[in-house]
Amino acid sequence: MQYMSDTSQLLVRRIKDGTVIDHIEAGKALLVLRALSITGKEGNVITVALNVPSSKHGKKDIIKVENRFLETSETNKLALIAPRATINIIRDYKLIEKRKIQLPDSIVGIFKCPNLKCITNSGEEIRSTIDVIDKEKVVLKCRYCARTLSIDELVF
Repeated sequence: MQYMSDTSQLLVRRIKDGTVIDHIEAGKALLVLRALSITGKEGNVITVALNVPSSKHGKKDIIKVENRFLETSETNKLALIAPRATINIIRDYKLIEKRKIQLPDSIVGIFKCPNLKCITNSGEEIRSTIDVIDKEKVVLKCRYCARTLSIDELVF
C-alpha cells in the first residue's frame, strides 16, 4: 500500500484535445458549466476541480472538457460569472490558443431579467437580452424593459 505524504498533490490528467477553463473564482465552476450548457450528457469527459490552491487568488476552480472546443462567443458569456478566467484550447496535448474573457456588448438567453413584469418573463418565446452599457463599471440594461441591472440581480 502506498501512502501519500503531506506534500503530495492531487493530479488531474492532461487532456489530449479540448478546452481548459482556468482561474475561475472559487465556487463558480458549476455556474460556468450551466452558462455554457455543459451537462455531461454530451458524453465528453469533464473534470471539475473546486477550491484548488492558487498563488494569485488563494483558491480557484478549474474545468477541463475533453473533445469540446469553445468558441470565443461562448467563452465571453462567462465575463459576468468568471471575469478572471482564462480559456486554454488544447490539441494533441499542446496549448494552441490562450484567451482572456472579454465582456460582450450583449448577453442573449443566459440570464433572466429580474423584473417580473418584463416581457421576457411573460411565458412567450422571447429570449432575454442584457445589453452591457458600461464595460468598466459593468452597467447592464435589459433590452426589453430598459431596467438597469447589477450583476447580483441577474437570474439564471
